[in-house]
This record gives sequence, structure tokens and C-alpha cells, in this order.
Amino acid sequence: MAQVLVIGDDLTGSNATGALYARRGLRAVTVSDPTHVARYAHRVDVLVVNTASRHWSPARAYAAVRAAAATAGDAPLVVKRVDTTLRGNPGSELDAVADALAARAPAGRLRVLAVPAFPDAGRTTVGGLHLVDGVPLTRTAVARDPFDPVRHSRVTAVLGAQSRRTLGELPLDVVECGPGAVAAALRASPAEVVVCDATDNAHLETVARAAAALAVRDGIHWLALDSGPFGAALATELGIRPAVAPVRVLAVVGSVTDRTRDQLARTEAALGARWTELDPDRPDAERALAGLRTAATEGATVLGVRVRPAAPGPAPCGADTAAGILRCLADVARRAVDELRPGGLYASGGDVAAAVTAALGADGFAIDSEVLPLAISGRLVGGPRDGLPFATKGGLIGGPDAARDCLEHLRAAATRTALTPER
Repeated sequence: MAQVLVIGDDLTGSNATGALYARRGLRAVTVSDPTHVARYAHRVDVLVVNTASRHWSPARAYAAVRAAAATAGDAPLVVKRVDTTLRGNPGSELDAVADALAARAPAGRLRVLAVPAFPDAGRTTVGGLHLVDGVPLTRTAVARDPFDPVRHSRVTAVLGAQSRRTLGELPLDVVECGPGAVAAALRASPAEVVVCDATDNAHLETVARAAAALAVRDGIHWLALDSGPFGAALATELGIRPAVAPVRVLAVVGSVTDRTRDQLARTEAALGARWTELDPDRPDAERALAGLRTAATEGATVLGVRVRPAAPGPAPCGADTAAGILRCLADVARRAVDELRPGGLYASGGDVAAAVTAALGADGFAIDSEVLPLAISGRLVGGPRDGLPFATKGGLIGGPDAARDCLEHLRAAATRTALTPER
């Protein structure tokens, strides 16, 4: 059975949610008929079932979602995906999944974390109120939706209009105190459903880390109600990994700017990336390779080499130093690709990308897609590594999550497997 079962209420939201898990290296597929679950459940890590129930009556939606939830089997994580603006039947569908799972969990061990925030899409929750670009739901267009007008901005009010379960809130100041504070608050709350504030991705990770700790310590079985990103974060924190060996990604970064350092720090936190540093004054390819070998032996799936910032004082001779660093980075990339056999390669900085491409004997680069402006994903063409997934990004391009997004995109491209129905 798939390790994660996600139940969505419309196709576009279901597909978008599946993509969030795929970015974390998990194989995901969406089906719109519960009878197809058996065909795909043992072939993917994440199965997303779309019930298309957003515009149905609460009773009809409950029945459809409960039937979908009954297919969960022994999946370690079940997620009820809700609209980012809470349209539809979130309370009835939450109850449907919880009722279906109640028989699986020991008495009192099934709890619900409702984290509908989707910060990257401008959806946040503050003080229990759900906001779209900082505006409460009842002051946005969804309050006038002709099919499913949202009548409340408070998440507990939206859910409570349909759900039979007790509801509580976990405020932002607790979330910002870290996983320990969140775990303590969750443990102390008597509510069956706890709505958590969140305004950025770090908050989602904090709540997910706390929930995973309680799953281990207290044996809690979590049901997540979210719009996509929290469930994916929780899956990671619960230790859900691809059933097949994850593809290794190699990164080569030449920039030493503060922006780049911040971006790479995000990859360490979000992807478990391991970086070995090249001394700009004495670039040593063998030493860098030793660091990469150690990271690979210890199980890192995102590993790379970066240049250590120069020590304070007069800058070394520019052109010669830069050329030596580029030659060393290219040599490290060539030898690491040959030895560690990564499934994907990432290069940050135009000079670095060109040097690495040349060192690998490639003729060029087949472009597949733009991950973000001046960050491109594709494949090497020509040479002994023809077809190797390859992503490039300008060294000064993007916000704090730019490198993370590129590496996630590359890893997903490298691990993507065509799913064909069994006959």
C-alpha cells in the first residue's frame, strides 16, 4: 500500500498536492475513482484520491470521502486535502476520514492537525483566522463564491459548521517558540482537532516536527487536514521515504555571496543536503571528493561542493584564483559523476555550469523547463553522460528557497518513473 493517502475534493488541487510530495522525491499519482486504488497503491509512495466532492451536499460528500478513506489500508499517513480558501465541505469530509480511521487507531490515539496555510500561495493563518494575501476570507471573493461561499474567516468556525469533533487553536506565538513548545501545547490540548497558525514554511516544518515527535513518544496517529504543503512536511518528518532507493543529486556551487550561503542553508534544513567546502586559496579536488564520498556513504541524497568564503584581508589575485577554482570545481564534478553516479547534477553560476558541462564532455544542454527566472532544468546532450538530468541557476538569482526549489525539481525529474496501468 502507498505510504501516504491523500483525499482531495477537486482534480486541480489534488494534482497540485501530489506535486508537492513528488518534489520531496516521493512517487505520486492521482486517481479519480476509488476502484483504481488497488491498481496503483502498491506502485507509488503517495496515492491521491480525488472525490470531486467540493460542490456536493455535506451528506453526499461525507459518503464519498468515507469510502475513499476506507482504502487507506496500513498507510502510515492519511491526509484530507482542503481548498486553500476552505471552500466546499471541509468539516463533513474531515469527519468522514476520521470516522473511517477510528477503527485503526487505539482509543484516544487518533488526532487531527488542521494546518490549512499555504504560505507560498499567500494563504496564512493568524490568530485562528485564515487569510488570503493578508485579507480575512470573509473580505475576499470567496465570500461571494456562487457555488460555495465561505461565511467565516475563523478556521474553527468553518470546520465547526459541519464537524462533530471538538476544536481548538494553537496560536502563532507558540509555533514560533519551536517544536518543543508546539509538542507541549498539543499534548495539553483536549481538542480532537487542533488548528495551527502558520505564516511561512518554517512554521509548517515546526508543527510537523512536533507532531512527529509525539507520534513516536505518545503513539499518536495523526490525520492531517491541510491544503498541501503541511502534509508533505509531515510525511518527511514521520520518516516516509521513497520505497525505491532515492536518486542522489550532486550540486556544484561557485558563488560565495551571502545570498548563496542563505540559500544553501535552506537546502540543509529542508533536504538534508550535505556540503563539502573548497578552500579558494588552495583548491584541492581530492579533499573535496573525500567529503562527497563521506556524505554519500552516510546516506545523503543531496550532496555538493561549494567554495568557502575568503578570509578577511586583501583579496587574492582575481583572474588566476578564479580560474583555478573553476578548474577544480569542474574536476570534482567530473570525478564525482563517474564515481558516485548521481541521478542529477546542479550547477550554480554561469561560469561553473559551463566548466562542468565541458568537463563532462557534453555537447550542450537540452532545455525542459524553467524552474524560476534564470534557473533552468533539462538534460545534458552528447558525450558519455548524455541524458543526465541537469539544472543550472544564476549565482545571484532567487530568494532564500531558490536553491531548494531547483534541487527539489531536479530530484523529482531524476526519480520520475512513467506509470502505466497493469493489464
